[in-house]
Amino acid sequence: MTADAFRTTYGTGPEGVWAAPGRVNLIGEHTDYNDGFVMPFALPHTTVAAVARRADGRLRLHSASPDVDGGVVELHVDELEPGGGAGWADYPAGVVWALRDAGHVITGADIHFESTVPTGAGLSSSAALEVVTAVALNELYGLGLEPWRLARLCQRAENVYVGAPTGIMDQTASACCTEGHALWLDTRDLSQRQIPFDMAAQGLRLLVVDTRVTHAHSEGEYGKRRAGCEQAAAVLGVDALRDIPVDGLDAALEQLAGEPELLPLVRHVVTEDRRVERVVELLEAGDARAIGPVLTEGHASLRDDFRVSCPELDLVVSAGTGAGALGARMTGGGFGGSAIVLVEEAAAEKVAESVVAAFADAGYREPRVFTAVPSAGARRLS
Repeated sequence: MTADAFRTTYGTGPEGVWAAPGRVNLIGEHTDYNDGFVMPFALPHTTVAAVARRADGRLRLHSASPDVDGGVVELHVDELEPGGGAGWADYPAGVVWALRDAGHVITGADIHFESTVPTGAGLSSSAALEVVTAVALNELYGLGLEPWRLARLCQRAENVYVGAPTGIMDQTASACCTEGHALWLDTRDLSQRQIPFDMAAQGLRLLVVDTRVTHAHSEGEYGKRRAGCEQAAAVLGVDALRDIPVDGLDAALEQLAGEPELLPLVRHVVTEDRRVERVVELLEAGDARAIGPVLTEGHASLRDDFRVSCPELDLVVSAGTGAGALGARMTGGGFGGSAIVLVEEAAAEKVAESVVAAFADAGYREPRVFTAVPSAGARRLS
């Protein structure tokens, strides 16, 4: 279907079709740009790209998404500059810019995109768009870059070209996750481990609740949180907040007594890194049920200390746990987007119905609820 749409758009066939997934972050929020630990897994929802090389420097981009103008965006690789102003097309264009800026020869491309990753839901639709572009061009142009290197270049595209101050987690998850596992990632040195996360085998299900409240990482509050964390690290004399151990947290907070607005940021990051470690320990011990309270604890920290939640996300957590969920928390950057709810398989339908009913009672737009299954990372389809 994607290849057919490419032919309709460009009048010829693609050289191949690739896919890159969105992601859910199980635990480890706002730790990635603090050199900390994260634990995402890939969703079955993907962005698919049909791609062909060009030799004339033209970059033509087309999306089947109903959320964007249906026309082809035409650019030239020699003219790509940060702050491009091409809307959605800045994400793949930024990847081409980042590859070329790193010294790789890219002489142009025709690309058609289709996606099932919900946009604005905190599920990394932008990272999927970047990574599928990078994976396709890496193969077509014979660049030989490992998935983690592609993730780094995609992050640079988003940070520098698009102007969104995101960490490395989203792109690494899309590029490197494997089916049936969550990815433990140390964002400082990019070391990673695949942690088995077979919920069905333990009679569990993880629900994703898209609140349909949109957010924009490149604006305002996200950047303020990151700047605050960097300021706190400077005051504490460390390279990043990940260098503050849990048993040194009280001393660090005392040192920051004159900077009260920084205290809760530090408390969240330090305790969240420890929550990631706790979840790894529990999953490796085969006790997935026990991670539920850790998820809920993480949400409280994001709500109260990091202050990136919103009423709709808080309602998912309270309604879900009130209906018997094992645990729940917001996932992603916050200020909207999605929450995850860990439930017993037998209780999944009841919990989902309770969350939807709570939204109706509050007068909120009906949320989208689906089951998250740890899936494969970026790959060639044909």
